[in-house]
Amino acid sequence: MTDKPALETRLSSGLRAEMRHSSYGGWQLVVDGTPQSHVDVERPQHLAYEYSRRIGYVVDALPGGPLTALHLGAGAMSLARYINAKRPGSRQQVLELEPALVELVRGVAPLPKGASVRVRYGDARETLGRLPNGLRGTVDLVIVDIFAGSKTPGHVTSVEFYSLIRELLAPQGLVVTNIADGKGLVFARGQLATMQHVFGHAGAIADAGLLKGKRFGNIIGVAGTQFEVVDGLPPELGHELFPSKLVRGDELSRLIAGAPVITDANAIGSPDPDKRVFQVRS
Repeated sequence: MTDKPALETRLSSGLRAEMRHSSYGGWQLVVDGTPQSHVDVERPQHLAYEYSRRIGYVVDALPGGPLTALHLGAGAMSLARYINAKRPGSRQQVLELEPALVELVRGVAPLPKGASVRVRYGDARETLGRLPNGLRGTVDLVIVDIFAGSKTPGHVTSVEFYSLIRELLAPQGLVVTNIADGKGLVFARGQLATMQHVFGHAGAIADAGLLKGKRFGNIIGVAGTQFEVVDGLPPELGHELFPSKLVRGDELSRLIAGAPVITDANAIGSPDPDKRVFQVRS
């Protein structure tokens, strides 16, 4: 008789991480009481949260074939599983601070056999500087989804941080960042201004209510070093409860007007979230 897998663990930060059964099937990763990821090993192409589906739209819009992908923040590795299912043969690396979190997730939701997903442990920014030189200039997609509990730390929001990512991107590569913010979008506008400053071209994916700062939620920042990469994404993305759109060009310039470019000297973490931000769809 085998032991049952653990359903919760204590992270090095002292926060509690849990894997909870989801009424929609699969598992929900909850950290410090905040739902962070959903995973269904039987349906790896099913992305339950709106923010993850929006990142999935970016994955689908990239040129066909396997991808070289880098994930900053493991979560339940739902997007790594999505890429493995949609883009067979992809090579992926995951940078995660908490080994206990990865062990917890894998205990109830192991990665598919044969998936080329390597996990490296350590602070995402520090670990970026220790990646193999062979990755530089070859990464098709970098997904930044870093949360310490319910907030994104300031040291992974700056010009200095994004410059490390730029060195890794292939010429047609994209970086997508999960940005959580609410009324006024002070944090999100700063992130988008910073991404445009570092990469040259950027956009934002969200629904109209979020873009107007009417409620707390997740905006997906998208950036690349070539205009055609960002401009090639469809303006309307998916059919959601709150339909999303891609903001770019003059519309993005108006959105981020007056927002500061974030450096290590003025970086702050994301604001406290509204616990209702995560919406799950069957």
